[in-house]
Amino acid sequence: MDISQTNQLVLKSVNQIFEYSFFIPSYQRGYRWTDTQVTQLLEDIWQFSKRDGKTTGEFYCLQPIVVKKLNDKFEVIDGQQRHTTIFLIIKYLEDIIKLAFQNFSFTPPNYETRTDSLDFLNNIKDQTEEDAKQNIDYFHIWKAYDTIKKWFENKENNINSIDFVNTLLKFQIEEQEGNKIDTANNVRVIWYEINETENNNSIDIFTRLNIGKIPLTNAELIKALFLQKGNFAKEKATLKQILIATEWDTIEKTLQDDSFWFFIYNPENTLKYDNRIEYIFDLMKGRTKDSEYYHTFNEFFKDFSNNKSIDNIWLEIKKYFLTFEEWYKDYELFHYVGYLIDCKKDINIIKKEVSNKTKTEFKNYLKEEIKKQVKCKIDDLEYGNKQIKKILLLFNIQTILETQKSDMRFPFHKYKSEDWDIEHICSQTDKTISSEKRLSWIDDILEYFIGTNDILNANELAFINDEIKTIYNCLIKLKKSEKIEDEKFNSAFELVQKYFKEDMQTEEKNDISNLALLDATTNRSYGNSFFPIKRKRIIKNDKNGIFVPITTKNLFLKYYSNKMGEIMYWSNNDAKDYLTAIKTTLKDFLPKEVITNEQ
Repeated sequence: MDISQTNQLVLKSVNQIFEYSFFIPSYQRGYRWTDTQVTQLLEDIWQFSKRDGKTTGEFYCLQPIVVKKLNDKFEVIDGQQRHTTIFLIIKYLEDIIKLAFQNFSFTPPNYETRTDSLDFLNNIKDQTEEDAKQNIDYFHIWKAYDTIKKWFENKENNINSIDFVNTLLKFQIEEQEGNKIDTANNVRVIWYEINETENNNSIDIFTRLNIGKIPLTNAELIKALFLQKGNFAKEKATLKQILIATEWDTIEKTLQDDSFWFFIYNPENTLKYDNRIEYIFDLMKGRTKDSEYYHTFNEFFKDFSNNKSIDNIWLEIKKYFLTFEEWYKDYELFHYVGYLIDCKKDINIIKKEVSNKTKTEFKNYLKEEIKKQVKCKIDDLEYGNKQIKKILLLFNIQTILETQKSDMRFPFHKYKSEDWDIEHICSQTDKTISSEKRLSWIDDILEYFIGTNDILNANELAFINDEIKTIYNCLIKLKKSEKIEDEKFNSAFELVQKYFKEDMQTEEKNDISNLALLDATTNRSYGNSFFPIKRKRIIKNDKNGIFVPITTKNLFLKYYSNKMGEIMYWSNNDAKDYLTAIKTTLKDFLPKEVITNEQ
């Protein structure tokens, strides 16, 4: 659907909508709104009506109605369910409306597949359930009207019908600075009128909007606003349209690069984006999870309605985006801003600081903000504390920044899109393997010792010593057994644990000196892998080009250990050296009291 071909994209009050006649074509399914959907619309309108502190001209916005002119009527391409429901509400309130809005007239939509639909809808008040059962469409329409009737008549809802009618139908046009503005607090519809062109086939557009129920996004509607020819001088219209469309596509292409996108976007954001440029628009217009769906479009529409220069509006968007692009290209800014975004720092707050600071001042500001994120005593942190992940992520980032010659960048896109979390380096001796996960554990140990988890004859394995043969035979017996008994498994587990020296528990098994960023696969489904098993997977992943945080790789390769003893075991000395490395690397960010004489 090429929305740049639209003739008109405006906001119309419900009162204005019913000045027209509408035709529902046969390619659309019949009316199917349920009690829940009808009630939700009624309650949304009523809640808006009763909300205090509304500004002049503030309105409740319904989703778009997409139409095409068809002789003296409008063909409804999308929005017929909402339009029919609004008609039914008006029909129920008809007596009050005749008194309050004497010049208001309304006709029902005409369904092509139901030749008597006008008669049925006009007389909906008198229809019985038996009348409605003549076909499925009428039955659903009758049910919707019955829901509306019961909702207004339910005394617990405490509905003032006059207030409801005023919110639904009032509109008040005033001239402000040469512009005609609707100053009423009312209900409005995004009116989306399609040109009569070969490229805008009604059925194609309907399919686009209804397969999978993909609504028109804020970004699509804003693009249509920008590309309407009426926004430009006639002789410059095509050139301006091409320029904006080209720059729009360039911005979207950059945002579709995950390395850029996840630098400025946190996947925990409740707002998700297919058109990622919409994120820029939402930031500019302050949309939140509590905003109505078309908040951002409505805010841009106000800019257009107030005769704000199209060039200036577009320039603001470009400047907004280019600020992020500048941060992305700067080595330090990329890491510091990216870190703060992952810590859920509001990117708009960060952006406000850049406007009145030199680059050096801005970097100092970011560092101070990072200090606030890790303001804690490292030695007091234990497994489960959310601060640990912030510390270890910063440890990775600062490690990269200290080796600038490598031009390495922390891959926020991989870190955020993969399942990386805080896990133990040395296994937890008090954590048992559940019965359903024991076979996976056995297979991992077998593969570590002999390179496969297939059942082989131990006597044929000349390369393994007697201790490993004992472990191997024990594991094979368990694997062959129909049921793995607790006592026999625990005996095998203790043998392996002793072999890997993980029966000698580190002094503080839950503090940060025994914790690292690990992905779910490396830590395995049973959640209690031994150090050498994890180490083998880390090396394999790194060899295969799979992302491994640099400090995680370093610790499993014993880069932080001063004493090179057993390379396959994690000792108390390893843990102490690892903790010292964290403190030393983060000395500029951690509170001074946590930097000890160990360094």
